[in-house]
Amino acid sequence: MQIVFLCLLFVLGACLGSFLCCQARRLHLKSKKTQPLGSRSVCLSCKYKLKWYDNIPIFSWLFLKGKCRKCGKKIGLAEFLSEIGLATAFLLFGFGVSLNGLTLDAILVRPAELAVFGLTLTFIVGLAFLAIYDGIYGQLPLHALIFCLICAVIIVVLREWGYFSSPEILRQNLINIFFAVLILGGLYLALYLISKGKWVGDGDWILGAILALVLGTPWLALITLFLANFIACITMAPIVKKDHHKKIYFGPFMAIAFIIVFSFSAFFNSLLG
Repeated sequence: MQIVFLCLLFVLGACLGSFLCCQARRLHLKSKKTQPLGSRSVCLSCKYKLKWYDNIPIFSWLFLKGKCRKCGKKIGLAEFLSEIGLATAFLLFGFGVSLNGLTLDAILVRPAELAVFGLTLTFIVGLAFLAIYDGIYGQLPLHALIFCLICAVIIVVLREWGYFSSPEILRQNLINIFFAVLILGGLYLALYLISKGKWVGDGDWILGAILALVLGTPWLALITLFLANFIACITMAPIVKKDHHKKIYFGPFMAIAFIIVFSFSAFFNSLLG
């Protein structure tokens, strides 16, 4: 049952990744008033309207070798990375759920667990949209940040609901959340203010604070901070070496680090002892 569950998560993630990348491009084009938001997917080079078999996540891109069926121009790597990225994120989240001792049957019969599970998947979808948009256009749309913030706050409330009858535990958990936000959001805010927006964007610290809310502990926030910067360094170093003026957009790296740390939070917490 768990294998079927993980396979479904992977397929769902791939489909949503394709959809989100398409919507990110449409939103950007709409902001320039060049394409309606609800129009069909087209090749950006020849305006060929893609058929349904051109939109099968992952497989269509591989089959067409990343090129338009009609004009042969490159479709772009962003679409493939979005599909495989969100599919992998959903898969890792599914593994994380299993590592925390929850089964699919338990999730389905417990309303609170089901609500947190569904809301967390929704949060990951919103986070993926931010990562995609930031990766392509170097911006974090405010409405998507607000959406993720709302999801994060609700997740925290649902997660802490059982401790409302235990003031001491609730107080300690809230203190942990505060310091997590201070670490992951506060540092990026300091870098933004010191550099006047040259080192990090104005949305990065907001995204960091949102991720910290869901992570819930300073320890996990610190690991996410380190991992995000480490992945950014090893990924972007060759590119920056060739072009010293190349800007690094941290949204995608923060999202990747969050997915890894959040999915395997039980493992990282065990390291702390």
